[in-house]
Amino acid sequence: MFRRTFWFTTGVAAGVWATTKVNRKLKQLTPESLARTAGNKALEAGHRIKDRAVGFALDVRDNMALREAELGDALGINENPELPAPRRHIAIENRNNPKYVDGSQHQTYQTYPYNRNEDH
Repeated sequence: MFRRTFWFTTGVAAGVWATTKVNRKLKQLTPESLARTAGNKALEAGHRIKDRAVGFALDVRDNMALREAELGDALGINENPELPAPRRHIAIENRNNPKYVDGSQHQTYQTYPYNRNEDH
């Protein structure tokens, strides 16, 4: 009698366990559950891709700055050369221009008012 009770209890437990497993699997295979799972996996993949892209962009930026510094040192661009003094005289003098007035020390131009009515 004890053997029959043991095997009956074992069968019931196996049936409950199998039924629970089958019901869980069926719930995972519903359209809503599949859509939710696919959406979550897509979000995770998107975050991974974004993190990799940001890391790649930062690496490119760092290496670009490093290479620019190397090229600047090799070509001597990074050095600060002295700039020439600003000019104080007109580079090309046009004494035939009627607006040119030769002063004692400074060269200036006469200014004339602009009147649009004179153009017509």
